[in-house]
Amino acid sequence: MAGFGITRGVLVGSLCALVVVAGCGKRTGGERFSSKQLECMSRAMYFESNRSSRDGMVAVGSVVMNRVASPDFPNDVCAVVGQKNQFAPGVMSKPMTERASVARVREAASSVLAGERHPRVNKARFFHAQYYRANYDNMHYVASAGGNAFYEKREPHLVTQATPLPNREGVTGGGRATMVAMDAPRGRKGKGILGRLFGR
Repeated sequence: MAGFGITRGVLVGSLCALVVVAGCGKRTGGERFSSKQLECMSRAMYFESNRSSRDGMVAVGSVVMNRVASPDFPNDVCAVVGQKNQFAPGVMSKPMTERASVARVREAASSVLAGERHPRVNKARFFHAQYYRANYDNMHYVASAGGNAFYEKREPHLVTQATPLPNREGVTGGGRATMVAMDAPRGRKGKGILGRLFGR
């Protein structure tokens, strides 16, 4: 019986230690991303989208996050936005001078980093200016917003929308936002998006 008491004491002690350790890993509310990630995401939205279009900004942010989740691109927001020849020249260094636009951009960037996605962008990892016409047969267009056309690269026989769609606004925010399960395991090293963003 004495052995049982010792074993039970060890078990209870171990459980208490687990509870303490588990508690250490909890976040205490507030934002779940760094100020650096917010800055990089804001810059992508500011320089790549019509700043009066929340949908356009969220769509650009959705592409950034799709790239972060892809093994074909860097697994960090700032590394994706700063990747050479992928986003607007000077995206990481030019000043963001329009104060009202910066406030709108930061709100949209915060929302995307917290999980909001443009519902029509889906898995798209590419976009170009909406007026541009490309002559490639592997571009499947999924959305247009904020002056950009968003597309997936597919095998030519799987492309069913070969031209940019009409611009459509008013599909993000206001209770219509699409949130994603960011901790779902996927991609590299068995970590979800949050794991790769925050080293979890």
